[in-house]
Amino acid sequence: MPTISAIMSELRKKGKEQTRKIYARHGMDPERLYGVSVADMKVIAKTISGDQALACELYETGIMDAMYLAGMVADGSRLSKAQLNRWAKSAVGLQMISEYTVPWLAVENASAHELALGWMKAKDDAVAACGWCTYAGLLSMKADEDLDLKEIEALLGRVPKEIGSVPNRVKYTMNYFVIAVGSYVKPLLSQAKAIAKQLGTVKVDMGETECKVPVATAYIEKIEKMGRVGKKRKTLRC
Repeated sequence: MPTISAIMSELRKKGKEQTRKIYARHGMDPERLYGVSVADMKVIAKTISGDQALACELYETGIMDAMYLAGMVADGSRLSKAQLNRWAKSAVGLQMISEYTVPWLAVENASAHELALGWMKAKDDAVAACGWCTYAGLLSMKADEDLDLKEIEALLGRVPKEIGSVPNRVKYTMNYFVIAVGSYVKPLLSQAKAIAKQLGTVKVDMGETECKVPVATAYIEKIEKMGRVGKKRKTLRC
């Protein structure tokens, strides 16, 4: 069976300086990066599929590449609420982990809704962003009848009131939340469109990248034209 030392050694060998620089430009702490491509991580993930203990060890290294790999391998339903809370807090400074890996795992957990609401209140912007992403993930996967529509509508109402004063990545994920409501929660489509119209173009500092903030009105309109409003996902993982 592969060991933590063997996998970490393989990750170091796969790391490339150019990839490390790209990750750093996208908000990752350069001191916690090897620069392994996601494609290479997927290859490694196949060799350790189902090894929950090893996935947990990988995450605890604090190295972004290993943490992302852990998210590919771990079963979120088997993580404890305490583990997920710890993982969200340790993702600070690692945007790919706080906005992708942790939400991917959290939505598989029975405590996902509780965790999302708690994280959204966090003072740390990475944890708060993780909360908005996790809640958006739940919207994309859970049947509308299993969602608290009044709560979601209240959260929608918070966005235009708060988005101008929240930290950069929270701003980005709040905008993403509005898009998720409009894309996945058919009963709240009109409300999401109204909030999206209020938001207009959300300005977020994307650093030294070519990335752009999606305009919620345009994104939701595109989903409508495709006839995909309310089409749920089976997983957040990609």
